[in-house]
Amino acid sequence: MSLVLVLTLAGQRVALLADEMESVVEIEAIAPVPGAAPHVAGLSALRSRVLTVIDARASLGFGPTESPRDAVVAIVDGHPYALLVDTVEDVVEGGEPRPLGASAGPGWNRVARAAVEAEGDLMLLLDLPSLIAGPAAEAA
Repeated sequence: MSLVLVLTLAGQRVALLADEMESVVEIEAIAPVPGAAPHVAGLSALRSRVLTVIDARASLGFGPTESPRDAVVAIVDGHPYALLVDTVEDVVEGGEPRPLGASAGPGWNRVARAAVEAEGDLMLLLDLPSLIAGPAAEAA
């Protein structure tokens, strides 16, 4: 069993491995970055450090998150990121990750690493680096 962070993204309950997360925060202000990829919402400051803010919904190809506030903070390859999501629920015990039995669907196939059961639901377990890389990574 592993701990997973359950959240809602693009209207779907999904999970991330809790040990990959640093914190859950509310993003106050986002400064846009001219020329950045469409899924990069901008930059934000948190505890005297700059975070690259990734719009997870836009990374999936579903358009920008409306009124983003909830974010999951993680360090990937030594760089701090804030991942905007619809809502963050809780950290719970999840079952053993298992292979996906079918296609996860458009947008989700690139970021779904496995399925995991938590709180009686079977959820997609998302790959954090794939969400951060965005849709251009799939084309490359």
